Amino acid sequence: MASFLICLVAAFIHDYPDDVAIISVAAVELLLVVYAAVAGVRQLGGDSLVGAGWEFWGYVLTAFIIPIIAFWWAVTDKTRWSNVVLAAVGATVAVMLVRMEQIWHGGIFA
Repeated sequence: MASFLICLVAAFIHDYPDDVAIISVAAVELLLVVYAAVAGVRQLGGDSLVGAGWEFWGYVLTAFIIPIIAFWWAVTDKTRWSNVVLAAVGATVAVMLVRMEQIWHGGIFA
């Protein structure tokens, strides 16, 4: 959520994506790499998913791709809207992480 707020503030302040906004999205990507590595180790260690494995790993792959696409958007389109796209990454990945945890552990909406 911090990346979402940083990029949203950048959209109001700047006409182009600045380094802080891009670095915050890179931090989201790093978080996803660590999350996927830990999930892989847990699953190989015998910790099973409550939901479907293909759905969980599909979410992981999709969440991994979203920041990369937004980064390239921000690099090629130097407008205020690039910051909004970068902000959408933080919000989208946060929702996807909640859903991944629901698939892993189960829950109300699983």
